[in-house]
Amino acid sequence: MIAPVLYASAVDDRTFSSPSPPRLSLAPAGTDPALLDGAWWPHSRDLTVELPALAAVLDPLWGRITRVTVNPTFWPVIPRKVPVQGHVIHVGWFKPEQDPNKLLLLSYTTGRWDLLVIPPETDPGTAAWLLTAAADPARSLTASGLMREAELFRAAAEADWDLVRETVWDSEGGHSARPASRGRVRAVVAQAPGPREGM
Repeated sequence: MIAPVLYASAVDDRTFSSPSPPRLSLAPAGTDPALLDGAWWPHSRDLTVELPALAAVLDPLWGRITRVTVNPTFWPVIPRKVPVQGHVIHVGWFKPEQDPNKLLLLSYTTGRWDLLVIPPETDPGTAAWLLTAAADPARSLTASGLMREAELFRAAAEADWDLVRETVWDSEGGHSARPASRGRVRAVVAQAPGPREGM
């Protein structure tokens, strides 16, 4: 299992306008991930606020990020340019061509990286799983594939929790009380006189 590398402490608070450092995990250096280079869990859906913090972390690691593309499905406003410390990031979008859960980053000097974008409202447990899974170079799922897998795990965990609650309820007499109350209702209904004929 690969633990996510969160780059929260690597950023000076004065270099970006986001109130919190970026929540980010990256594949280990020197590995070639199949489809994703890591995951980013932004604090909001505002690229103008979120991209400077992300660039402040990634520029020293990957080279200056000059261009970003997103799918507009989950981004309400897509600015054409976002000023970051020392330069500007050009932002583009592709609807059918780009996975809606992916952020594509281009560096002028080095290359291209793909990050899973975890929705800001994601619960911390699911986000932690996604941060780890997206940074695992052995995984071969797309960004949307990972989101679907996380949803299946979340649904399975909820189902397990429902089973646990039902088991506890049963152990406290929950199911055994139900037939007795139904029996009384049936008895009352069975004793009720039917309609009289000929009236």
